[in-house]
Amino acid sequence: MGQRGFWDEQQRVAKLQEKKPVLKRLSDSIPWDKFQPILDQGYAQDRKSNAGRKRIDPLILFKMLVLQQLFNLSDDELEFQVNDRRSFEEFVGLGVMNNIPDATTVALFRERLRKAGVIEELFEMFEAYLRSQGLQARGGQIIDATLVPVPKQRNTRDENKEIKAGRLPEGWEENPDRLRQKDLDARWVKKNGINYFGYKNSICIDVDHGFIRRYAITPANIHDSQMLPRLLDPENEHDYVWADSAYSGECFEDLLSLGRFESLIHDKGARNHPLSAAAKDLKSLLKNQPTSQFSTGISGFPAQKDGSAAIRAANSPISASLASLQGIG
Repeated sequence: MGQRGFWDEQQRVAKLQEKKPVLKRLSDSIPWDKFQPILDQGYAQDRKSNAGRKRIDPLILFKMLVLQQLFNLSDDELEFQVNDRRSFEEFVGLGVMNNIPDATTVALFRERLRKAGVIEELFEMFEAYLRSQGLQARGGQIIDATLVPVPKQRNTRDENKEIKAGRLPEGWEENPDRLRQKDLDARWVKKNGINYFGYKNSICIDVDHGFIRRYAITPANIHDSQMLPRLLDPENEHDYVWADSAYSGECFEDLLSLGRFESLIHDKGARNHPLSAAAKDLKSLLKNQPTSQFSTGISGFPAQKDGSAAIRAANSPISASLASLQGIG
């Protein structure tokens, strides 16, 4: 086998882009440079000296956050995959000779955007570009929620009591380094007999495109159904609403009826009251919707199935899950 030349590499990149049509479509249809002025606001208080390493282009980091949402990657996994996959590297805008930003850099960038308060503006702009490409929400909507575990906190019982009461434990405010490492918003919840500590990412996906149109990030102990009013998308061109039995109940049916939605929420089976054949068929339909290739991401981004949306930062949507950029904390 001979040594590959420049044109061989170009053909390889083209084939990789064909294998990832979502990345190719986003690269071609979104004017990414329009996001630059907003992203630069995260550097409004830039360093006073030019000494040290030059900062990484915010647009590169922003595209890494997009990849994180598309493929449900943690910060560490995102760093690895951009290093490992040429298609990811091309999408981000880096070549084989460039250094890939590490997980810590991605996390710090996300925090910069959160503190700059530009998350909503980024989402609105991205959604506007999607609509300009004819990607309006259609086909009805699927409502779902995913637990997003975060590292457990090593706090004393008294410290946890103060946190639950909405107060900072004594001495924490005087130790900013320690405070930065503490997650004050994550909560415990038990599901299927297993305890989880973290957040819950609730999303609304449009059926036709598989894009997340609305989202809500809450502590893990908030029940899925409480987010339904915030998730329903009145701009979807079709009225169907799919959801699992966590959203079942007369009050939710009334809510959907009031909003002129057609409920396809499947019933919950109970002892001595098994699901009917029709309910079982609806449950099967929900599992086999076109978005089965998806399941969690950010507003306007395709969501990947069985992932946590990578929203690991406290209260965040573009991390874990741009649904991670906004951070609860």
